[in-house]
Amino acid sequence: MLAVVGALPEEISLVVASLTDASARVLGRRTFHVGAFHGTPAVAVFSGWGKVAAAATVTQLIASFPITQLVFSGVAGAVQHGLSIGDVVIGTGLLQHDMDARPIFPRYEVPLIGKFLFEPDRELRAGLEHAAREFLREDLHAVVAASELDFFHVRSPKVTGGVIASGDKFFASTAEVAALRERLPLVACVEMEGAAVAQVCEEYGMPFGIVRTLSDSADESSPHDFPRFARQLARHYSAGILARLVREL
Repeated sequence: MLAVVGALPEEISLVVASLTDASARVLGRRTFHVGAFHGTPAVAVFSGWGKVAAAATVTQLIASFPITQLVFSGVAGAVQHGLSIGDVVIGTGLLQHDMDARPIFPRYEVPLIGKFLFEPDRELRAGLEHAAREFLREDLHAVVAASELDFFHVRSPKVTGGVIASGDKFFASTAEVAALRERLPLVACVEMEGAAVAQVCEEYGMPFGIVRTLSDSADESSPHDFPRFARQLARHYSAGILARLVREL
């Protein structure tokens, strides 16, 4: 069974609407939607915002459903130069930019785990990358209005692999992004849940993949752009990429 976890309610809305033989189960203030997604047994759920909420959701998923792999989708703010709104980042590694247990442990290292970077499953990572490329080439302009793409200046969106940084902070400052880029030059984008999901999956031996659509530049315009992007673009990206992924799997 495939677990589909979305960082926003909008991001799983179309997945839930596509489920056949669907039912819902409420556990820990989360609604888990169970059914078949394009013929694949699946359970879809909104993670909640922040690392604690996401970790609690994924732990409940693993404990309560017979899932065999997990895909986490969501939006993120661009950090790496050359990335634009509408681009897709496939996680090659996940870290917590706000983890700091110095001097007992090195900065960013998760205490008692012995590492700071969590790596997704290679097969899921490759599948997500291919699915995202096919979605951008074949589906994007059919499911998202041209006016919305123009509003966000989405011209030739691309797919890239990169390190994703997570933390309990919404970035909305050019200076803050520049400081993060200086501290962690390999980071492609920033969000609030992925590394927590990755840590739980690693501790439970659950194969996982993480895909993020860039919704903003993590600068002063972020609070204004974010809600509209979530409504008009993010849900189509998530559902479209996941639909192509399950067909391949």
